Amino acid sequence: MKILAVSDLHGNIKPIRNYLKDNKVDLIIIAGDITHFGPAELGEDILNEISSFQIPVLAIPGNCDPESLHINIDNSQAVNLHARGMVIKNIGVCGFGGSNPTPFNTPLEFEEIQIYDEAKKALEGVKNEKITLFVTHAPPYGTKTDLLPSGEHVGSKSLRKIIEELQPTINICGHIHEARGIDKIGNTQIINPGELSHGHACLIKIPDSPDEEKIETGIIKL
Repeated sequence: MKILAVSDLHGNIKPIRNYLKDNKVDLIIIAGDITHFGPAELGEDILNEISSFQIPVLAIPGNCDPESLHINIDNSQAVNLHARGMVIKNIGVCGFGGSNPTPFNTPLEFEEIQIYDEAKKALEGVKNEKITLFVTHAPPYGTKTDLLPSGEHVGSKSLRKIIEELQPTINICGHIHEARGIDKIGNTQIINPGELSHGHACLIKIPDSPDEEKIETGIIKL
């Protein structure tokens, strides 16, 4: 299975549209900030346009999306992963959107205790699959993927705790544009693909017979 994972569209899908015209993938995962503070209807239109390539799309909202966007995701051709899980070909996938509190009072922020309770519940629902993909908008605290240029880590401590406890195969995140990169927490690979709006994405290749040692991941420029 070839998975294209992206985050932080902020309303600009030209890079992914151009990529999908010439490249085949089996699944698209969108880790939030589909719009740039709305409107929510735009998010639905964007997801429907990406889905028009006849590739399954899984999505969560980001902190810069309207609070009501989850309704539009449900109404779109994409699948809403926020606080939910599902199994695709023996691969468990679950997600949690929005972010931990920021100084900017953005539309979709959650207290750490709510993140821990709801995101952990979603991951526990798929934890028995050999391969598990944990899709979050916020990155876990204390990694390359939540690091500001100032040197401050601003990710979610709850997400880090969940990853330490349950060890999903891969955590796909976003949110911190400057922190594009790959890191590890225990056996979990953490991937922040960077801003799709600037042409950044992640390609994940999972063999037909799932084997964690053979999964290929890499950040690409669309």
